Amino acid sequence: MTTPLDALPLETLRTRTSTKWATYPADVLPLFVAETDFPLAPAISQALSAAVERGDTGYVPPRTRYPEAFAGFASRRYGWDVDPARVRTTCDVMMGVAEAIRAVAGPGEGVIVTPPVYPPFFAVHEESATEAIRVPLVRADAGWQLDLDGIDAAFAAGAKAILLCNPHNPTGTVHAREALAELAEIAARHGAWVISDEIHAPLVLPGAEYTPFLAASETAAEVGIALTSASKAFNLAGLKCAHFVTASDAAHAVVSRIPMEVEWRTGLFGILAGIAAFEDGDGWLDALIARLDANRALLADLLAEHVPGARYLPGDAGFLAWVDLGALGWGDDPSRRILKDAKVALNPGPSFGAEGAGFARINYGTGPEILEAAIRRIGALIAS
Repeated sequence: MTTPLDALPLETLRTRTSTKWATYPADVLPLFVAETDFPLAPAISQALSAAVERGDTGYVPPRTRYPEAFAGFASRRYGWDVDPARVRTTCDVMMGVAEAIRAVAGPGEGVIVTPPVYPPFFAVHEESATEAIRVPLVRADAGWQLDLDGIDAAFAAGAKAILLCNPHNPTGTVHAREALAELAEIAARHGAWVISDEIHAPLVLPGAEYTPFLAASETAAEVGIALTSASKAFNLAGLKCAHFVTASDAAHAVVSRIPMEVEWRTGLFGILAGIAAFEDGDGWLDALIARLDANRALLADLLAEHVPGARYLPGDAGFLAWVDLGALGWGDDPSRRILKDAKVALNPGPSFGAEGAGFARINYGTGPEILEAAIRRIGALIAS
């Protein structure tokens, strides 16, 4: 049994200068933006320290072993056979999404999104001059599911692509292989593309089985462009490195046409950290997953005890909980009152789309002591 990873102490976290710990005053417990509170994987710390010592802070070279490192990781962790020649780096996943949209959809054309969903999935259309076509997820007894009939209708009405979130943020849904394969057939029937953000894939939790979209079927390989990164799992967002993956000649041709400048924006430290993560980070990642699995269960217990009325369907992946607080009577955006009166920062539900009214997203990628303190603060609002 893997020993869960320990988070850094609160006094150390308070010295961090990134968004999560630098946005609010010291009396606020931040459980919002998708940063985690753990020490770096030792292999990453060593790689970055060695780079600093030798002054290795220049441009990214035209050839690194990053593609091979990811291919090895994908094979070990997912049983996915990735061709390193079809891995191309960029600055971050959303830059890659924007460029992929530009490559397959023209100005004013429709791109499907599946709310509630990661807020940049809406904002990216300003950058790409496309139109977001909303086809919300369907809430079922077993969890959230893609509305495949609605997606089919949106493609039939002219949408050129869909932005897939797999695993899904904020619900933590790991889409079933069968659903992904059917989505691929629908896209192929309409001559459309599937652009799949798979940044949370390394964080699939026990009890779930992740299928990379490109591996869901032969058709998925033809119509899909995947984007992913080590950044969410290994907390490397500030180092700026993500990558495209393709599995067909047609998709490879699309990504190859994206300007070289997009690749030049990759950070060298991101490349070095990504290689270390993908080659030597498995043990640390297993310990992180053990901690997140324990925290997922802890959050459910804490909400049941301290925030009666909260409805939480634990997700299958990641460290982000999608919690319905509508029954508490705190309005469409309960995070406002929670920040003001409980001094806990959560992500506002409505930022994930209209379907997020009454919800908040809670980041449980922290130590159990911080998580418990935050939920007790929220519960105190009910008691008062």
